[in-house]
Amino acid sequence: MKKVELLAPAGSYESFLGAVCAGADAVYIGGRKYGARAYAENFTDEEVCLAIRYAHLYGRKLYLTVNTLLKEEEIISLPDDIRPFYEEGLDGVIVQDMGVFSLLREIFPDLPLHASTQMTVTGAGGARFLRGQGAVRVVPARELSLQEIKKIKETGIEVEAFVHGAMCYCYSGQCLFSSMLGGRSGNRGRCAQPCRLPYQVTGKGYAGKQSYPLSLKDMCTIALLPELIEAGIDSFKIEGRMKKPAYAAGVTAIYRKYIDQYYAAPKERLKVRQEDMEKLRRLYIRSEIQEGYYHRHNGREMVTPDRPGYLGPDEACLQEIRRTYLNKMPQIPVAGEMILKKKEPAVLLLQTIPGRETGRVTERHRISRKGQTVQAAQRQPLTKETVEKQLYRTGDTPFVFEKLTVDMEPDVFLPVKALNDLRREGIAKLEAAMLRPHRRESRANPKTPSGEMERQTAASVGSAPYLALQVQREEQLRAVSSMQEADRLYVDSSLVLQDAAAQGRAGRGQHTGSGKALCPMLTAWKRAKKDRKLFFVMPYIVRLRDEKYLHTLASVLFSADTAWDGVMTRNLESLCWLKEKGYDREIVGDVNLYAWNRRARAYWREIGVHASVPLECSKEDLHKMGIRGMEMVVYGRSTLMVTANCIRETETGCVQGHQGEEAGKDIPGGIPALRDRYGADFPVRMVCGHCYNEIYNSVPLSLHEYGKSVMGEGPSGVRLVFTTESPAEITAVTACFEDFVREPGRSRKAGFAYTRGHYKRGAQ
Repeated sequence: MKKVELLAPAGSYESFLGAVCAGADAVYIGGRKYGARAYAENFTDEEVCLAIRYAHLYGRKLYLTVNTLLKEEEIISLPDDIRPFYEEGLDGVIVQDMGVFSLLREIFPDLPLHASTQMTVTGAGGARFLRGQGAVRVVPARELSLQEIKKIKETGIEVEAFVHGAMCYCYSGQCLFSSMLGGRSGNRGRCAQPCRLPYQVTGKGYAGKQSYPLSLKDMCTIALLPELIEAGIDSFKIEGRMKKPAYAAGVTAIYRKYIDQYYAAPKERLKVRQEDMEKLRRLYIRSEIQEGYYHRHNGREMVTPDRPGYLGPDEACLQEIRRTYLNKMPQIPVAGEMILKKKEPAVLLLQTIPGRETGRVTERHRISRKGQTVQAAQRQPLTKETVEKQLYRTGDTPFVFEKLTVDMEPDVFLPVKALNDLRREGIAKLEAAMLRPHRRESRANPKTPSGEMERQTAASVGSAPYLALQVQREEQLRAVSSMQEADRLYVDSSLVLQDAAAQGRAGRGQHTGSGKALCPMLTAWKRAKKDRKLFFVMPYIVRLRDEKYLHTLASVLFSADTAWDGVMTRNLESLCWLKEKGYDREIVGDVNLYAWNRRARAYWREIGVHASVPLECSKEDLHKMGIRGMEMVVYGRSTLMVTANCIRETETGCVQGHQGEEAGKDIPGGIPALRDRYGADFPVRMVCGHCYNEIYNSVPLSLHEYGKSVMGEGPSGVRLVFTTESPAEITAVTACFEDFVREPGRSRKAGFAYTRGHYKRGAQ
């Protein structure tokens, strides 16, 4: 039976040593750039190389996080930054940015690529897609059930799943809350954790009491280990690169203990000792603990409404862990033989002893090293005790003699310095032999896809830029149906299929919400202007429960007489479904299918996706990247969070039971909002058909003042996104943008509150 990998975090070199000593099979770290924990101590380049070497000596693995989105000037230097780690034998890179993914795949083809949880993989489709692109491992969204994890495992890709640590309220990779509020982007590893702040839930039926509705309890799955192992998960991941070395070592040691217990007696019930549970609670646990999403979709029991902060570690517990695991290294046992014969070079034979838990060395390595010529003793011959004493002095090396034999003739002599030199040289040679299989040679960098890509993009764009409108409610559709300015219309899936998703989840046979009542309106919109296009907007999240929904969707999108000219997708699951179905019309990637650099732009274009301009880039960032041929959102409330947990479920309970006739439609009486400590309201939309929430910014992005600047960059089109707006508000907004495409030099005044987003400042 292949054993599950225990993967520990390390935010510093000390943490790395502690995790290895505590029994981690692998460690994931961040370098001085690119990691999603920018405020961790992190590793220097020299420490990364040293950690790779030590990991391999101990039979462990080391993974590097490059799980942030890279700007154009950053991705250019990435190959040179990764090259020394690759050559040293880096075991894998954890990646979010598809531009980074494609670049590393090209330059370092035998470097294992792991898809970060920031990619928001929510099912087998996304996993199949990434495996086809060259990923060897996927870290699925933390919100998935054990059943969904099993389905992903069936695709043949390795699965790495979180088992312990802090939980994000938002699907990872979908959160812009910190970015839009304070400029510190979670996609750049600089999240300021606005989810841990107090909010009032306001709206019809809500008490409005201040609490912490977005703060989740920490995950602890120690009692679920047998289930998780038997589900086929390849790697158990502990969260915590921002935490202290004692945390990484202490948690790793306890999980190591119970994983080993399971494999020693897999048929026996795993019993977790109370003192071990208490130790886990004392190691930086936020309020209480919970077991994550493996057996539940959401629930108020997962939230810490009253106490979002850490209770603080137990100092006595930390001291015990420091004494046991920190500031020392496990030792690698070796067997040695010293041969001393007159008039012949001294010979030291060394070999590792495999299968020992202390070092976890799994292979036998043998070396021999010759030293100075052995002389006949003139006065004081060399004794066996002296030889052994010098050889046993392995000092601060990771090696220790478990077995040592000395084969020497009588009356021989060799200086003590020669013995010491031979010991040092022999150990160095053994270390080199152990590391040699991991080392690689790298190739030269490819050319940056700049000028040629721009020429291809310009040729493919061809036509004049368009104005697109996006709606999600019926009254919004009615409001825009008579507008002459727009060239494209994006219609939200919940509006078209209404309750189809909820009925599919409830196990009913037929979907009644096909959106037929909207057909006359959609047809009239297309006919009102030549060459207009109509796009179906797929949900932010697609999961296993949505299979029947997708079946209904196929009948809408793939029928011969369909009015739909294309689809907007927001996740890899939907994209894979479209590709596997052979969808041959236009596919638009929404802003959360990120394209922060030319390499990412080229990647999406190559697989047939019309990319959108990301919301977190500044004007300068966009100019460096080049947005010619991309679609750009110039108005709309940014989606700050997409969440499996539900504000209504937490506050009042789910009134629809996930299957009512209103599921997928707007909530009667309006939608609630989160009011922060400054009085700003963040609207919350419950997408009940797919059972997730969308949390919007308190004010919309509006770039109506920057028409000339935006259009000067050559986007294929611009989009106005309507979420909470009434028909009257839609009319006011579109009036500000009616000349945006045709006469971008004209600037109109807005009669509404707005933000310029990151267009001027950019995200950190």
